[in-house]
Amino acid sequence: MSQEEKNQVEEVIMETEKGKFEGESPLPSPVVATTPKPKPKLSAAMIIPVWIVLSSSVIIYNNYLYNSLDFKYPVFTVTWHLTFAAIGTRILQKTTPLLDGTKDVNVTKDMFLKSILPIGALFSGSLILSNTAYLYLSVSYIQMLKAFTPVAILLISWVIRIQEPSKRLAAIVVMISFGVALASQGELRFNLFGFIVQAAAVAFEASRLVMIQLLLHGLKMDPLVSLHYYAPVCAILNLLALPFTEGLAPFYELARIGPLVLISNAAVAFLLNIAAVFLVGAASGLVLTLAGVFKDILLITGSVLIFGSPVTPLQVVGACSELLLVSPAPNVEEL
Repeated sequence: MSQEEKNQVEEVIMETEKGKFEGESPLPSPVVATTPKPKPKLSAAMIIPVWIVLSSSVIIYNNYLYNSLDFKYPVFTVTWHLTFAAIGTRILQKTTPLLDGTKDVNVTKDMFLKSILPIGALFSGSLILSNTAYLYLSVSYIQMLKAFTPVAILLISWVIRIQEPSKRLAAIVVMISFGVALASQGELRFNLFGFIVQAAAVAFEASRLVMIQLLLHGLKMDPLVSLHYYAPVCAILNLLALPFTEGLAPFYELARIGPLVLISNAAVAFLLNIAAVFLVGAASGLVLTLAGVFKDILLITGSVLIFGSPVTPLQVVGACSELLLVSPAPNVEEL
């Protein structure tokens, strides 16, 4: 593989890893993994385990809420998370330096209508669909399907001509697709509707990441600054969709679920984005990607141990092929 093609693959994978900050929690990813101003830093050895635990906890907690507690209202849950995040970022803006980056971002009316709003709409669709998938599919299988996101980003980039296709990249696309097919073929609890919903979530997420590249290229926003701007937009869009999707039903269930579960669930998702601020400042792109792969392995294992999700040998082969292709091999010079 040429150096240029290798760089293209790693760039797509990095975009996907940044998108995972909110694919696992209903919170936005950074536009670029560079903080506008210096912030308190932690070592990668300290923050990576925290990020992995929080990221895994969000997914497991959401699955527990939807299936174990039988609170099957993903639109309401996502709306609540984003409302919590919108309030939380504004409190942090007033009380800490973590959101000083907002001073460097000038959001005009034109920028809001042409960039923030359409990206927010795609983000809302991605969150609603990806959370709905947990009602029909296992956590382990969803993680396997999410590995297709880099392929979706490449395909969209090729279609709109912002990246040139090549035989090498096409081969990688085919191999990752083959891994997803193996994982699907081996899924014992396969649900066609759930598969379609998760596939649509991947399409929305890939489109969102490509639009960020096109519309907000060069604009420096870390995860919390992105969250500060996107959370209110997405919360309002989701709130508008709520009467047509779940109606008043989730509000009748709030007394049964209780405030402790709702607040702790949203707080874990919010803490994940705070951890992400320190993560992107402490770790290199390669470390971020490998941490994401390690987290996916832990999630698949945890899904089997905690929820009893069956994983067949065929799925293991498919998942391993996906993860090996998604994680870039380091150069000799980097070792």
